[in-house]
Amino acid sequence: MATEAHSRFSEGSRALALRVAGIAIILLSAGALLLPAGKHIASDMIGALLIAGGLIEAVAGSLRRQVRPFAMTAGGVTALAGLFFVLNHQTHFFPTATLITLWLLVRSLILAAASVETRGSVRLWTALAATMDLLLAVLLIAGLSITTLIISLFGPTPWLIASFAWFVGASFVANGLLLLEVASCEDEAAS
Repeated sequence: MATEAHSRFSEGSRALALRVAGIAIILLSAGALLLPAGKHIASDMIGALLIAGGLIEAVAGSLRRQVRPFAMTAGGVTALAGLFFVLNHQTHFFPTATLITLWLLVRSLILAAASVETRGSVRLWTALAATMDLLLAVLLIAGLSITTLIISLFGPTPWLIASFAWFVGASFVANGLLLLEVASCEDEAAS
C-alpha cells in the first residue's frame, strides 16, 4: 500500500512538472514576440530563447513514459540550435532563417516519428506539433515572409507582432500545448 501511495505521488509530481514545462514553453513563445523585427536579429537573444526552450523540453521529455528518447532529442535539437546562435554573434537574417528552417525540419521529423510511437490523444497532439513545425519550415523554404502571412490573416499589425519571431513562437506554442496534453494524460493515469 505504501508503494502504491508513493507511485501515485510520483505520477502526480510528473504531471505537475510536465504542466509547468508546458506553461513555461508557452511563456517563452511570448518572449519570442519580443525579439526585434528586421534584418538584424540579435543572435544571443534567439539563442537564449532556444536554449531555454530546449532544456525545458529535454527535462520534460525525460519525464515522459512514451517516446522519452524522441522527446528528449527534440529538446536537445532545440538547445543545440540555440547554442549555434549564441556562438555565432554575426547572425543576420539569411543565416538565421536557414538555421531556423533546419531546426524546424529536424524537429518535425523527430515529432513525426514520436507520433507513430504514441497512443491516445497524445498521438494527435504530437502529430499537430510535428505538422506545425513542418509547415513553418515550408513557409521559410518557400520564402514567404511571416509578415505577409500575418497581415493576410489578421490585417495590418504592429511591426513587432509581424516579425520573424512568430516562427519560433508558433513552434513553442504547439510544443507547450503538447506538454499540457501529456500532463493531462499523466493526471488520468495517476487517478
